[in-house]
Amino acid sequence: MEPFGVPFLFEGATCVDLVRTAIYLEATVKVLKISLAIAVGLYLVALIVFFVSQRSLLYFPSHSSIPLSEANANSAFRNFSAQSHDGIALNAWYAPATTRQFTIVFFHGNADSLFTAEHVGDPYIAAGYGFLLAEYRGYSGLRGSPTEAGLYSDGRAYIRQLIAQGVPSQNIILFGHSLGTGVATQMAKEFHVAGVMLLAPYLSIPKLAQRDFPFFPSEYLALDRFENYKKMKNIHVPVLIVNGSEDQVVPPSHGNKLYEMANEPREFHSIPNRGHNDAFDDFAPLAIGWMSRECPKN
Repeated sequence: MEPFGVPFLFEGATCVDLVRTAIYLEATVKVLKISLAIAVGLYLVALIVFFVSQRSLLYFPSHSSIPLSEANANSAFRNFSAQSHDGIALNAWYAPATTRQFTIVFFHGNADSLFTAEHVGDPYIAAGYGFLLAEYRGYSGLRGSPTEAGLYSDGRAYIRQLIAQGVPSQNIILFGHSLGTGVATQMAKEFHVAGVMLLAPYLSIPKLAQRDFPFFPSEYLALDRFENYKKMKNIHVPVLIVNGSEDQVVPPSHGNKLYEMANEPREFHSIPNRGHNDAFDDFAPLAIGWMSRECPKN
């Protein structure tokens, strides 16, 4: 009898049986070594592809530019130019404040653009707030390619230009959605603003990638990290954090954890039956009420 295909070494086995068994085991070990080498090789190739292409997995820029005059956007918007420290000519859409003292600077998600995100400003503009819809390098026809450092540079440029045009930093409220929460959080560390609003925020890009790519050591490979969880303790202005309870892109638990890390005054809401991109209408009244209560008046 030969269980599992290996000659059984019963008492009285002949030399032929022993030789056959040795040959079989040697061949099996060789096959296993070859299979392991192939598996390791394929994993390393996948790892290299992941590392090289990670920014194309993180950013989805719309390269086309739609002029404001053709966008059917809010009539209060006008073009707003700025220049990053590394020479990128930037363009945002800006509606100055009318009856409120605060101007909201909005940093959109990784697949949005000026054209697709312009509606976000409508309720705030209607309520009298200023609203600056910031655009990133590489998006909406702007020169350059998006990176973490690049997006921070762009955010600084917009805020500094707002300040230069007479909007004090303490009258600025930062608003980030998804990827943009990383930019908003960094800017809150660097500028003395009135408050920060985060919709669908994440702890960090590596921690988010661990869920989607569990077999890769994202913590060590990530080029762009956006480590929101490390920055919350350094933010000492009012913070509003909101998730859609059914968000399938960023786990709602990330927002809960960021809220736990935030300093007072802080506020958290989970919007029932809302996902990653459909919570803006429900978010707006929460945000407007929060700004009225929590953001300091000059």
